[in-house]
Parts: sequence; structure tokens; C-alpha cells
Amino acid sequence: MGLSIGIVGLPNVGKSTLFNALTRNDVLAANYPFATIEPNVGVVGVPDPRLDRLAEVFRSARTVPATVSFVDIAGLVRGASEGQGLGNRFLANIRESDAVCQVVRVFSDPDVVHVDGRVDPADDIATVNTELVLADLQTIDARLPRLEKEARVDKGRQGLLAAMKHAREVLDAGRTLSSEPGVDRAALRELFLLTAKPFLYVFNVDEDALADTGRLKELAALVAPADAVVLCAKVEAELTELPDEDAAELLASLGQSESGLAQLARIGFHTLGLQTYLTAGPKEARAWTIKVGATAPEAAGVIHTDFQRGFIKAEVVSFGDLTAAGSMAAARAAGRVRVEGKDYVMADGDVVEFRFNV
Repeated sequence: MGLSIGIVGLPNVGKSTLFNALTRNDVLAANYPFATIEPNVGVVGVPDPRLDRLAEVFRSARTVPATVSFVDIAGLVRGASEGQGLGNRFLANIRESDAVCQVVRVFSDPDVVHVDGRVDPADDIATVNTELVLADLQTIDARLPRLEKEARVDKGRQGLLAAMKHAREVLDAGRTLSSEPGVDRAALRELFLLTAKPFLYVFNVDEDALADTGRLKELAALVAPADAVVLCAKVEAELTELPDEDAAELLASLGQSESGLAQLARIGFHTLGLQTYLTAGPKEARAWTIKVGATAPEAAGVIHTDFQRGFIKAEVVSFGDLTAAGSMAAARAAGRVRVEGKDYVMADGDVVEFRFNV
């Protein structure tokens, strides 16, 4: 779908190590020859055990997962909102991303100097948020006088004006717009405000902290209700170099059931408001990416625009019903396969076959 998550962070937080692990991740190598589609973009497969089961049912030759794109954004320093460091480039790149993933340093390493001389996750989060809040205030202050004049003539602009004034109050209080449920982010969309984007946090910890459940809960509480992933970037880099069996053994020794990169892909998918539907046949079992709330014709259009333009109907069965039946024929015989029309809203895990005519 072309949606991306921008990875941001202060210097020396492990952002480059994490991004390098993302771009070295060759899970998609067989199906996506160019897993790194640009030097600063990494495409990561979203773990989905349903695909393997679906491939068994349909005897598919391969599985193709949904993906999430991560963009490595130029580093941030204090004063970025005023153009310090690579501030202008940083702000331009983050505007182009659909969500923001902030990497926060928690690990201790005397050889890697923290930009502020001490490791303080809460302070680092506040520093990044402050720069984004200040940038949004500049955007609003530049637009507000003109919009007030427009709203006096065009009543249709009054909704945006009210949303902007409310947003300014939130930003003046030092809060991000995504953390304030009352903000009308849909009305503000044309302003491309940075803090209105969904936020995801990655805490980069020492290896031995991965098994400290109390510490993990403390870190997640710092950013709740935003999504959070706790990982060790050094471990993730090591995992990408190991065969699957050795990687699983290393994860087990650390008390982990899946890698941090797998968690990041899965949670990043959720942060972007995405879900998947499934198709399968002898050639492949594939997960297709759609927005939550997409209709059947919109979902068909992800495969090909002709499917959406000539949409007739969709034959739909839930993944659970299909696997319980054991085959598509058995699911039909059991009355589990439904025929849905243009108004059907897709559910995550729907197994679908589209009928169309162009």
C-alpha cells in the first residue's frame, strides 16, 4: 500500500544498528529480490503463521507475507525545529512518513557516549517530542491568521479553524496531538502535522534486560497507550546472521519466543491501522494489506485495479472456518463460504476469491 514508518531518534541510541538489522533481514529474499528498495528503506515481512497452514490446505508452492516499510530518517538533535543539525531534512522526511517509530536508548555502554552524557529514556522521549511539538506550533502559527480570515468568508473552513485552535492548546501544553483523543486529526490532515501521526516506540535495552519483566512493564508504561517494542539491537543484528535453528535457540536462551524485528513488524502493522486478507492456490498463499474498514471492492483493488473496477462479488470464508473444515470444498459443503457484495467490510483473516468482469 506504500505506507511507511519513519525511524527517528537521538544520536547513539542504536538506530543505525536496528535499521541495518532490518535491511539485512532476508526473510523476503525469495519473493522480494530487492528487500531494500532504497538505501534508506527496509521492507520487513509481517509474521503470520496462518500462511503456512493455508499453504498446507491448498498445497501452495510458496507463502508471501504482508510487509511493512521502515524509513531511516536523518538523526535528530536539540534545536531541530529551528534547523539545527539536519533539522530541516529531518522534519521533511518525517512529514512523508505515515507513522513515527522512535528508538529510545536504555542500554548502558561506556564506549558509546550519550548525547546528553546520561541514559534517561523519559528525557530522550521528551526531547524528541518537544522538537516535533515546536515544529507543529510553527506550522499552525503560520497558517492560523490566514485561516481566520478565510473562515469569516467561508463557513466551511470553520471546522478546520476550531480543530487548529484546539490543537494549538494541546501543543502549547507540551503534548503531542496523537496522545490527545479529543483532537480532530481528520480535519487537520491537510496541515501534515508531525505529532498527529501514530507513534510507536522501540526501547533498545541491554541483552540481560530482555528477561526483566518488571523493567519491560516500566518502559511500556512510559509511552502508554502508544505501542511499544523492547529489544536489544545488538542481539537483533546477530540473529539476522544466524540460520533459523540457531536463531531460535538463541532466542530461547534469552526467554524470547520471537525476535524483536518480528514484533516490530507486527506491531508496526497495527500502528498503521492495517490488516490482512488471504488468498491461496497451488502457486502461492499470500497475505494482502488493506486498511481496517476496507470494503470488498477496495480489497480487490489491492490485487489489481481491474478487480475493483469490475467487481461482481467475493466468496469469503474465515481462516478459522476454512482450516476447521480442511478444504475449500468441505467449507462450502458445511455452508461456511459466504457470497459478499460491494458493501461488505473485510475482516482480518478473511480468505477470499474475487469474481470480476471488465
